[in-house]
Amino acid sequence: MKVIVFGATGMVGQGVLRECLAASDVEQVVTVGRTPTGQQHPKLRELVHAEMWDYANVEEELAGFDACFFCIGVTSSGMAEKQYTHMTYDLTLAAATMLARRNPQMVFVYVSGAGADSSETSRTMWERVRGRTENALLKLPFRGVYIFRPGMIQPMFGVKSKTSSYRWFYTLTKPLLPLLRAMLPDQILSTPQMGQAMLNAVRHGAPKRVLEAADINALSKPA
Repeated sequence: MKVIVFGATGMVGQGVLRECLAASDVEQVVTVGRTPTGQQHPKLRELVHAEMWDYANVEEELAGFDACFFCIGVTSSGMAEKQYTHMTYDLTLAAATMLARRNPQMVFVYVSGAGADSSETSRTMWERVRGRTENALLKLPFRGVYIFRPGMIQPMFGVKSKTSSYRWFYTLTKPLLPLLRAMLPDQILSTPQMGQAMLNAVRHGAPKRVLEAADINALSKPA
Protein backbone atom coordinates (compact mmCIF):
# COMPACT_ATOMS: atom_id res chain seq x y z
CA MET A 1 0.00 0.00 0.00
CA LYS A 2 0.98 3.64 -0.46
CA VAL A 3 0.58 5.81 2.63
CA ILE A 4 0.59 9.52 3.47
CA VAL A 5 1.46 10.63 7.01
CA PHE A 6 0.65 14.14 8.20
CA GLY A 7 2.42 15.24 11.36
CA ALA A 8 5.27 12.72 11.21
CA THR A 9 7.48 14.87 13.48
CA GLY A 10 5.01 14.69 16.39
CA MET A 11 4.95 11.90 18.95
CA VAL A 12 2.14 9.86 17.41
CA GLY A 13 3.32 10.59 13.90
CA GLN A 14 6.84 9.42 14.65
CA GLY A 15 5.47 6.13 15.96
CA VAL A 16 3.16 5.67 12.99
CA LEU A 17 5.96 6.43 10.54
CA ARG A 18 8.20 3.85 12.20
CA GLU A 19 5.55 1.12 11.87
CA CYS A 20 4.83 2.05 8.25
CA LEU A 21 8.48 1.87 7.24
CA ALA A 22 8.81 -1.53 8.94
CA ALA A 23 5.64 -2.99 7.36
CA SER A 24 6.28 -5.37 4.46
CA ASP A 25 2.99 -4.44 2.76
CA VAL A 26 3.76 -0.71 2.71
CA GLU A 27 5.67 0.15 -0.43
CA GLN A 28 5.81 3.93 -0.14
CA VAL A 29 5.38 6.52 2.60
CA VAL A 30 5.06 10.23 1.91
CA THR A 31 5.24 12.58 4.89
CA VAL A 32 3.66 16.02 4.70
CA GLY A 33 4.64 18.75 7.13
CA ARG A 34 6.30 22.09 7.61
CA THR A 35 9.62 20.54 8.61
CA PRO A 36 11.47 17.40 7.50
CA THR A 37 11.54 14.37 9.76
CA GLY A 38 15.29 13.97 9.48
CA GLN A 39 14.88 10.31 8.58
CA GLN A 40 16.11 8.46 5.52
CA HIS A 41 14.64 5.25 4.15
CA PRO A 42 14.17 3.74 0.68
CA LYS A 43 10.38 3.83 1.12
CA LEU A 44 10.28 7.40 2.42
CA ARG A 45 9.66 10.61 0.50
CA GLU A 46 9.23 13.85 2.39
CA LEU A 47 7.04 16.69 1.18
CA VAL A 48 7.94 19.85 3.09
CA HIS A 49 4.95 22.13 2.72
CA ALA A 50 4.72 25.46 4.53
CA GLU A 51 1.08 26.33 3.79
CA MET A 52 -0.93 23.61 5.50
CA TRP A 53 -4.27 25.17 4.52
CA ASP A 54 -3.61 25.22 0.75
CA TYR A 55 -2.50 22.26 -1.40
CA ALA A 56 -3.07 23.64 -4.89
CA ASN A 57 0.62 23.47 -5.81
CA VAL A 58 1.19 19.91 -4.55
CA GLU A 59 -2.18 18.27 -5.15
CA GLU A 60 -0.97 16.07 -7.99
CA GLU A 61 1.82 14.70 -5.81
CA LEU A 62 -0.77 13.47 -3.30
CA ALA A 63 -2.85 11.35 -5.68
CA GLY A 64 -2.83 7.58 -5.98
CA PHE A 65 -2.56 6.68 -2.29
CA ASP A 66 -4.32 3.97 -0.31
CA ALA A 67 -4.24 5.51 3.15
CA CYS A 68 -3.70 8.74 5.05
CA PHE A 69 -2.73 8.83 8.72
CA PHE A 70 -3.47 12.33 9.98
CA CYS A 71 -1.51 12.87 13.20
CA ILE A 72 -1.38 16.66 13.43
CA GLY A 73 -2.66 17.99 16.73
CA VAL A 74 -2.07 21.10 18.82
CA THR A 75 -2.82 21.83 22.44
CA SER A 76 -5.66 24.26 23.05
CA SER A 77 -3.83 25.84 25.99
CA GLY A 78 -3.81 29.61 25.65
CA MET A 79 -5.89 29.59 22.46
CA ALA A 80 -9.23 31.23 21.79
CA GLU A 81 -11.81 29.05 20.06
CA LYS A 82 -11.38 30.83 16.73
CA GLN A 83 -7.64 30.20 16.69
CA TYR A 84 -7.96 26.59 17.83
CA THR A 85 -10.62 25.98 15.18
CA HIS A 86 -8.29 27.34 12.51
CA MET A 87 -5.44 25.11 13.72
CA THR A 88 -7.62 22.02 14.09
CA TYR A 89 -10.83 22.01 12.03
CA ASP A 90 -9.72 24.26 9.15
CA LEU A 91 -6.28 22.70 8.79
CA THR A 92 -7.56 19.13 8.88
CA LEU A 93 -10.44 19.69 6.47
CA ALA A 94 -8.24 21.56 3.99
CA ALA A 95 -6.09 18.44 3.61
CA ALA A 96 -8.90 15.91 3.88
CA THR A 97 -11.21 17.46 1.29
CA MET A 98 -8.35 17.63 -1.21
CA LEU A 99 -7.39 14.01 -0.53
CA ALA A 100 -10.99 12.81 -0.86
CA ARG A 101 -11.17 14.41 -4.29
CA ARG A 102 -7.89 12.92 -5.43
CA ASN A 103 -8.10 9.56 -3.63
CA PRO A 104 -11.72 8.41 -3.25
CA GLN A 105 -10.55 4.81 -2.55
CA MET A 106 -8.38 5.98 0.35
CA VAL A 107 -8.83 5.08 4.02
CA PHE A 108 -8.42 8.19 6.16
CA VAL A 109 -7.43 7.75 9.82
CA TYR A 110 -7.65 10.81 12.07
CA VAL A 111 -6.01 11.01 15.49
CA SER A 112 -8.41 12.92 17.72
CA GLY A 113 -8.42 12.60 21.50
CA ALA A 114 -10.25 10.98 24.39
CA GLY A 115 -13.10 13.26 25.38
CA ALA A 116 -13.85 14.70 21.94
CA ASP A 117 -17.55 15.52 21.81
CA SER A 118 -19.40 14.40 18.68
CA SER A 119 -22.53 16.23 19.86
CA GLU A 120 -20.52 19.48 19.59
CA THR A 121 -22.24 20.80 22.73
CA SER A 122 -19.56 20.33 25.39
CA ARG A 123 -18.70 23.28 27.62
CA THR A 124 -15.05 22.48 26.99
CA MET A 125 -13.89 24.27 23.85
CA TRP A 126 -11.41 21.73 22.52
CA GLU A 127 -13.90 18.88 22.92
CA ARG A 128 -16.44 20.73 20.77
CA VAL A 129 -13.91 21.61 18.07
CA ARG A 130 -12.50 18.10 17.90
CA GLY A 131 -16.02 16.67 17.72
CA ARG A 132 -16.94 19.04 14.93
CA THR A 133 -13.79 18.02 13.05
CA GLU A 134 -14.59 14.34 13.47
CA ASN A 135 -18.16 14.82 12.23
CA ALA A 136 -17.00 16.69 9.13
CA LEU A 137 -14.44 14.00 8.29
CA LEU A 138 -17.00 11.21 8.62
CA LYS A 139 -19.07 12.87 5.88
CA LEU A 140 -16.27 12.87 3.30
CA PRO A 141 -16.45 10.36 0.42
CA PHE A 142 -13.46 8.19 1.31
CA ARG A 143 -13.57 4.41 1.13
CA GLY A 144 -13.28 4.51 4.90
CA VAL A 145 -12.84 7.07 7.69
CA TYR A 146 -11.75 6.07 11.19
CA ILE A 147 -11.46 8.37 14.18
CA PHE A 148 -8.92 7.37 16.83
CA ARG A 149 -9.46 8.75 20.34
CA PRO A 150 -6.46 7.67 22.39
CA GLY A 151 -5.83 8.84 25.92
CA MET A 152 -2.37 8.35 27.41
CA ILE A 153 0.25 7.02 25.01
CA GLN A 154 3.65 5.61 25.96
CA PRO A 155 6.37 6.76 23.51
CA MET A 156 8.75 3.94 22.59
CA PHE A 157 11.86 3.33 20.47
CA GLY A 158 13.19 6.86 20.82
CA VAL A 159 9.93 8.61 19.94
CA LYS A 160 9.57 11.99 21.68
CA SER A 161 6.83 14.58 21.99
CA LYS A 162 7.41 18.03 20.48
CA THR A 163 5.59 19.64 23.45
CA SER A 164 8.02 20.42 26.28
CA SER A 165 5.49 19.85 29.08
CA TYR A 166 4.65 16.44 27.64
CA ARG A 167 8.35 15.56 27.38
CA TRP A 168 8.79 16.36 31.07
CA PHE A 169 5.75 14.27 31.92
CA TYR A 170 6.97 11.27 29.95
CA THR A 171 10.46 11.59 31.42
CA LEU A 172 9.10 11.60 34.96
CA THR A 173 6.68 8.72 34.38
CA LYS A 174 8.97 6.60 32.19
CA PRO A 175 9.69 4.00 34.91
CA LEU A 176 5.95 3.63 35.67
CA LEU A 177 4.37 3.64 32.24
CA PRO A 178 5.23 0.05 31.23
CA LEU A 179 3.73 -1.23 34.50
CA LEU A 180 0.65 0.97 34.16
CA ARG A 181 0.17 -0.10 30.56
CA ALA A 182 0.37 -3.76 31.59
CA MET A 183 -2.22 -3.14 34.30
CA LEU A 184 -4.48 -0.95 32.14
CA PRO A 185 -4.05 -2.16 28.54
CA ASP A 186 -7.39 -0.71 27.46
CA GLN A 187 -6.52 2.74 28.77
CA ILE A 188 -2.82 3.29 28.11
CA LEU A 189 -1.48 2.65 24.60
CA SER A 190 1.98 2.76 23.04
CA THR A 191 3.21 4.43 19.88
CA PRO A 192 3.74 1.03 18.16
CA GLN A 193 0.16 0.05 19.02
CA MET A 194 -1.12 3.25 17.45
CA GLY A 195 0.80 2.55 14.25
CA GLN A 196 -0.26 -1.09 14.05
CA ALA A 197 -3.90 -0.24 14.71
CA MET A 198 -3.88 2.36 11.93
CA LEU A 199 -2.34 -0.08 9.47
CA ASN A 200 -4.84 -2.77 10.45
CA ALA A 201 -7.72 -0.34 9.91
CA VAL A 202 -6.56 -0.06 6.30
CA ARG A 203 -5.82 -3.76 5.89
CA HIS A 204 -8.96 -5.20 7.48
CA GLY A 205 -11.29 -2.36 8.45
CA ALA A 206 -12.51 -1.75 11.99
CA PRO A 207 -15.71 -2.71 13.84
CA LYS A 208 -16.68 0.93 14.34
CA ARG A 209 -15.82 4.30 12.87
CA VAL A 210 -14.94 6.05 16.15
CA LEU A 211 -12.44 4.07 18.21
CA GLU A 212 -11.66 4.68 21.86
CA ALA A 213 -8.47 3.42 23.56
CA ALA A 214 -9.84 -0.09 24.18
CA ASP A 215 -10.88 -0.39 20.52
CA ILE A 216 -7.45 0.77 19.37
CA ASN A 217 -5.78 -1.75 21.65
CA ALA A 218 -7.88 -4.57 20.16
CA LEU A 219 -7.27 -3.40 16.60
CA SER A 220 -3.50 -3.25 17.12
CA LYS A 221 -3.30 -7.01 17.55
CA PRO A 222 -2.50 -9.30 14.58
CA ALA A 223 -5.61 -10.45 12.70
